Amino acid sequence: MKNRRKAELHKQRKCYTTMSFDFTTMLSREGQDAIAVEKIPVTVPEIDPGFSRITMWVADMNFITAPSITEAIVARAQHPAFGYFTPRPEYYDAILNWQRTRNGVQGLEAKHIGYENGVLGGVATALRVLCSAGDAVLLHSPTYIGFTHVLENYGYRIVLSPLVQDADGVWRMDYEDMDRKLKENRIHAAIFCTPHNPCGRVWTRQEVEQAMEVYRKNDVTVISDEIWSDLVLPGHKHVPPQSVSEDARQRVIALYAPSKTFNLAGLVGSYHIVYNDRLRDRMDKEASLCHYNEMNVLWMHALIGAYSDTGAAWLDGLREVLGENVRYAVEFIRSHFEGVEVARPEGTYMLFLDCTNWCNAHGKTLDELLKAGVKVGVIWQDGRPFHGACSIRMNLALPTHVVQQAFDRLDRYVFHG
Repeated sequence: MKNRRKAELHKQRKCYTTMSFDFTTMLSREGQDAIAVEKIPVTVPEIDPGFSRITMWVADMNFITAPSITEAIVARAQHPAFGYFTPRPEYYDAILNWQRTRNGVQGLEAKHIGYENGVLGGVATALRVLCSAGDAVLLHSPTYIGFTHVLENYGYRIVLSPLVQDADGVWRMDYEDMDRKLKENRIHAAIFCTPHNPCGRVWTRQEVEQAMEVYRKNDVTVISDEIWSDLVLPGHKHVPPQSVSEDARQRVIALYAPSKTFNLAGLVGSYHIVYNDRLRDRMDKEASLCHYNEMNVLWMHALIGAYSDTGAAWLDGLREVLGENVRYAVEFIRSHFEGVEVARPEGTYMLFLDCTNWCNAHGKTLDELLKAGVKVGVIWQDGRPFHGACSIRMNLALPTHVVQQAFDRLDRYVFHG
């Protein structure tokens, strides 16, 4: 019976790897508890009549997810008991295989993997291990808003090392600034984001090596948020910081999740990879103190379904769609929205627009610009909480024809209206 089940699963996976997935249907999410459609992050009286809502703000996707995920959840849900459980070996095997085949990770064992209630939960756990209230923590800016909230909530002091754009508009780390601020503020913990959110940089191996050397020289433990690591765009490759040296392997607490890749945030869950025995023991102890940092059984099965051959095939198709969306959006902005600056992301599905010159040229505030977009149904996001002084953050994880519709509205009614 067991061998027959394995044969059936293999047959399903083989079928799915050759099928085309649906990335063209605009998924209806009204009435399905999604904040992307239930909440508008900019206050306006109402969307003007005749305009549908296009959600381009919070970082989740408007695609039907990989069928292997829903199949895995449904199969487990058909057994009508959801009591206490322990993770099955297939859960760890799925992570080990995924990290090996997608990221080239070698030497990873099940004992190095721990659970967290979301990547930000893992960031909070790691900070409690490494810092006392009032301690300074180094981040790059622009900065993911979730990091800001966690650090402020726990009473840590944020020290920003600004990313700088080179002559080609590519975001770069300023290693001298990082080194100086680590020393001046006696910092012992840093958050490293790769691929970077919200700028979309996929750091090269050389860049990661240089950053890890700065952290090593200052004896800084690194919390590495790699939740976007599967969503590198064609032509780029994710380099896990733990892979660049033995010192980095022992210095880095890496945080991963399939939630961003496969749009599973509503199921809650992530995992950390920690090779350093002492750090791992402290992480596990700290995570256990609240008595609720426990895995959801359906999340476990969702991960197994995601990290399968079918999930991998679906992801490869998704990356092609996102690559086209990014290409279209960046070229459209550069050719149609004079005064709006945008660096082409190498990973993620988010754009980070600098609207400073446009606002100055047209005598508009960023608030006025944000509201003008929302009035024609383009729900985008204020970039100021991400430390972008006059910036807007946009989500491109929609069918390409919907992205095109959104930019047509912005062109006709907002930037030239």
